[in-house]
Amino acid sequence: MAKKINRNKNYYAILMAGGVGSRFWPVSTQEFPKQFHDMLGTGDTLIQKTFHRLATLIPKENIFILTNERYNDLVFEQLPEVTKRQVVLEPAMRNTAPCILYASLKIQKENKDAVMLVAPSDHWIEDELAFAENVQQAFNFCENNNALMTLGITPTFPNTGYGYIEYKKESTDAIKAVSQFREKPNYETAKSFISQGNFLWNAGIFMWSAKTVIEAFKNSQPKLFSLFEKGIAAYNTAFEDDFIRDNYGNAENISVDYAIMEKSKNVFVLPASFDWNDLGTWGSLYDKLDKDSNDNAIVNSQILAEDASGNMIRTKANKVVVIDGLQNYIIVDKEDVLLIFPKAKEQDIKKVLQKVKDQFGEHLG
Repeated sequence: MAKKINRNKNYYAILMAGGVGSRFWPVSTQEFPKQFHDMLGTGDTLIQKTFHRLATLIPKENIFILTNERYNDLVFEQLPEVTKRQVVLEPAMRNTAPCILYASLKIQKENKDAVMLVAPSDHWIEDELAFAENVQQAFNFCENNNALMTLGITPTFPNTGYGYIEYKKESTDAIKAVSQFREKPNYETAKSFISQGNFLWNAGIFMWSAKTVIEAFKNSQPKLFSLFEKGIAAYNTAFEDDFIRDNYGNAENISVDYAIMEKSKNVFVLPASFDWNDLGTWGSLYDKLDKDSNDNAIVNSQILAEDASGNMIRTKANKVVVIDGLQNYIIVDKEDVLLIFPKAKEQDIKKVLQKVKDQFGEHLG
């Protein structure tokens, strides 16, 4: 029987929505990144899907959106239910640790009993009930333990594009103590991780109480902590924007994994019971979409295909696309850019984007 899901006033979420998603170029650009696009052709953008998924468990007014200043208008356009209080703007790109510490201090000032989830705004999760149940389980644990928690994904193949979480083998509990985080491995290493049976993919989904995460920053990143601690009097007041504008740029550029997770001893992982995809590349989107009889994944287009299979095709709505003799290509048509690129080389799209910007202008990226 499904467990009861409570919407608890102490539950908060920090939705990470500041990235550019350059491997999804030309759809995802600095001006309009992938989290604000309907990548799956469902009628909802990725950030809208993620917000509504979290709102089944967390009061809407407690879901904070962390994003870059330049995306402020996009957030309010796509999530008209959020208020200015919920949109936390970074005036500079400084990776995930500074913005998570800043948001955590704001939330703790508002509610000292807060427990929170930190999640990317652009991932794909199919079984939303299983997701909510996993988060509920993690929140219960974080309310009662001094724990930094993460949700790990059971690997389905030796993926070299993700970091891994190694947990203690002897653990028989559902929630397991983490022994270490491992960098993105090469293929042989990834195979050995999977054969050992106690490795999970790191999905970048974290849970903790405000008290625990702030304590972790204080212990592991004293310099970063002291920079943001100076602003406590200003947070949630009219003076906050000035403090952040003057100080945020001085923060070290560091991820939350390096800053606290890898340095702390009180880290736990719950193997997730839901399907997950980080939607990091056109190939990962292809994997998630329904296919036609020739295994082509199609978003928005009308296709006439001869001897064409395994392609990822995306255009504006109802554009007719005729393809003959192409296998396993990414075909993306956008106003000023047409990309026709082998799926096998999708990791090179970032490099190609840089060449395009150098040759034809920054406005294209």
